[in-house]
Amino acid sequence: MEQLKLKRALLSEAMMQWRARFIRYMNSLLKSSSMNVIELLQGQLDDNLIQQLSQQIGGASPEQTQAAASGIISTLVAGLNKNAAQPGGGDALVSALDRDHDGSLLEDVAGFLLGGRQPSNPNTLNGAGILGHILGGNQGNVAGVLGKATGLDSSQILQLMMTLAPMVLAALGKAKSQQGLNAEGIGGLLRTTVQSQTNQQQEMGLLGRLLDADGDGSVMDDIANLGMKFFLNKG
Repeated sequence: MEQLKLKRALLSEAMMQWRARFIRYMNSLLKSSSMNVIELLQGQLDDNLIQQLSQQIGGASPEQTQAAASGIISTLVAGLNKNAAQPGGGDALVSALDRDHDGSLLEDVAGFLLGGRQPSNPNTLNGAGILGHILGGNQGNVAGVLGKATGLDSSQILQLMMTLAPMVLAALGKAKSQQGLNAEGIGGLLRTTVQSQTNQQQEMGLLGRLLDADGDGSVMDDIANLGMKFFLNKG
């Protein structure tokens, strides 16, 4: 009995250590110095917005919310990267950006994401629809993985996912507009971002190896693969 208690205590302590490392890692993604999608978003996720998002989902510390937000963004970027690499995927993504995501959301992120403003195109903020295209019916699985890593409930992660998904596409839309990117250019931007994440994941140690199911050095693509759907291949 004493040995069982000791094993449980050690396992609990190890999980707490992994969770702390995961949160530090996720927060570090928002401080990346390389040019990628995360960098395009890092200026938007300031302390004030993180605090407001924490209050919106309820019962979360700013550190947990920031880590979860970074994990969500990284997962969606990894999913979009894989989608864009599929035949016709880059063109489908560019069409979606042209139609619904011109990047104007980033002009007032807090206003749009927290409900103070509404875009002229309702599809711009259709977080549930975006997640459905990328993760299909496995959004709950992804939320569960990120929830365990950050200490938040799956329901809190899901709410945050729906809130932040439009922000990712807005960043891509803004990059496309400002840099004149075509499908190949968008694919290159996504690849650069994922590669930057892969390099930083070396700091995650054992947790990274546990989550990296396919052993390619990228944790987020394995989380995204829980329910990856070809972007905009559905109605």
